[in-house]
Amino acid sequence: MTSLIDLSAAELGPLYARRAVSPREVIDAVIAQIETCEPLVQALYAFDADGARAAADRSTVRWMRDEARGPLDGVPVTIKENIATQGVPVPLGCAATELTPATADAPPAQRLRDAGAVIFAKTTMPDLGMLTSGLSSFHPLARNPWNLDRNPGGSSAGAAAAGAVGYGPLHLGTDIGGSVRLPAAFCGLVGLKPSHGRVPIDPAYLGRIAGPLTRTVADTALMMATIAQPDWRDPTELPPSGIDWRQATVGTEGAVRGLRVGLMEEAGAGLPVAPAVAAALQETAAMLREAGAEIVPVRPILTRAMLDGLDDFWRVRAWDDVSKLPAERRALILPYIRQWAESGAARSGLEVMRGYNQTHAMRIAGARLFHDLDFVLSPTCPVVAWGAELASPVHDPEEPFEHIGFTVAWNMAENPAVSVNWSYDPDGMPIGMQVAGRRFDDLGVLRVAHLIETRRPAQRPWPTTPHRA
Repeated sequence: MTSLIDLSAAELGPLYARRAVSPREVIDAVIAQIETCEPLVQALYAFDADGARAAADRSTVRWMRDEARGPLDGVPVTIKENIATQGVPVPLGCAATELTPATADAPPAQRLRDAGAVIFAKTTMPDLGMLTSGLSSFHPLARNPWNLDRNPGGSSAGAAAAGAVGYGPLHLGTDIGGSVRLPAAFCGLVGLKPSHGRVPIDPAYLGRIAGPLTRTVADTALMMATIAQPDWRDPTELPPSGIDWRQATVGTEGAVRGLRVGLMEEAGAGLPVAPAVAAALQETAAMLREAGAEIVPVRPILTRAMLDGLDDFWRVRAWDDVSKLPAERRALILPYIRQWAESGAARSGLEVMRGYNQTHAMRIAGARLFHDLDFVLSPTCPVVAWGAELASPVHDPEEPFEHIGFTVAWNMAENPAVSVNWSYDPDGMPIGMQVAGRRFDDLGVLRVAHLIETRRPAQRPWPTTPHRA
């Protein structure tokens, strides 16, 4: 029998409806897993076991009375700590932040709560969300359950670690340059960056989205059906789509038949692709070709100028926030991030404008690439997860984004992109593949991800007993 902590959200709803298991039994199993593993993984913030049990009890009553609010009623869920939940401070992973309780749920958190999901914890993130790492001046160091000496990715660090180790099936993260997809890749999960505006978020910002991290495409689709609802608080929201998210896993054997899939083997800037990642990419492409796709080699859309310009823009954006802090509070910021942000003071207005314009260059390049393509396949990251204590694989604030070349352009171009696990490197670390699609074709990228999910090599058991190599 499948352990309660390994049941998917898609499985839980029908089990609840049949009275085969109750939300209270499931949350009790999740809490027991947290009590065992959290001292090692350190993925959670504001964990509320008593509140979770009470919410699960209310859900159990609704299911017993046939009054469930929908398929997510009673399903355990975590929310990344920068997505506001009423009454909980939002530290942004940073010890310099004033801890003021949020006055309301942000849109996707509210949608999940309204659906009856059991929000039992927030998940940790690095300072200001600007690292692909679990390093934080506010939270304990989050670690990757597949190997506790490695990092879980970021900035949705805790969300990915929680998903891999068995803290329930649904986890909500945010992504402005890869912060859902990169940790999903490092932890073997499905991580979706929806089309910009598909999931309303508050506060909204250029390239910033909220998206699911789950173990299966079916669970990602189920979560999207709840959170992809319009909300006036996001001025970039998309109109109601009418997407039938259930189709993400129906008939996907033909998901790429007769379609053109671009094969992007290089990021265009940053780190070279590791041999194990390159091999996994070729295996995935061969599978899609066998499934009927026309595989078309394509050049990267990212350039060195784009990545460096975005770095300039983000440094000054961070400095705008950091410079407003008193010196004693600024000193509390993670030194790596403080050094990176403070360097923004030396950028000129012209450099900032040129950097901002690179976001438009990425959007134009993305549109041109998709002129005659249906999807683009690439690695999610050129390398697998690095050391837990490192801020990045280069670990140099002067070269902070050498690993995000495959992901960041789709944030600026606003295309949907999903990471799904393919295989593992020789050390047993997950290797994620990314599928990007045309703007607004969120359902299409999930269908391709599901095809990959059904045809990939045998997967290893989830690391519900985290370990070191």
